Amino acid sequence: MEYLILILAGILFATAIYNILQKQLLRIIIGTVLLSHGAHLVILTMGKLKRGQPPILDDSVTSYTDPLPQALILTSIVISFGITSLLLVLSYRAANENKTDNMDEMRGESNE
Repeated sequence: MEYLILILAGILFATAIYNILQKQLLRIIIGTVLLSHGAHLVILTMGKLKRGQPPILDDSVTSYTDPLPQALILTSIVISFGITSLLLVLSYRAANENKTDNMDEMRGESNE
């Protein structure tokens, strides 16, 4: 199961890097979102996937699930949501100001 999650995280990282290297602003933002999702999966997998075990240690519990990776991922999801919304607002403003979403045209480089 952990190998499957790590392969999925690798696919997310690969598509994220591909999208970040594109010229359109929206694809760059999608790439950053995919990169954060891949990081969430890696953090979750590093915490060892255990099913059916409580996250709280009690006297009767001999084996438990570590709640720290889940707390880190929850915090990271909130932060990545804020970053994504900020990037979307900035790209919308830049596209309206420059009448394009192409990064080369925003820099003043022509495609001719």
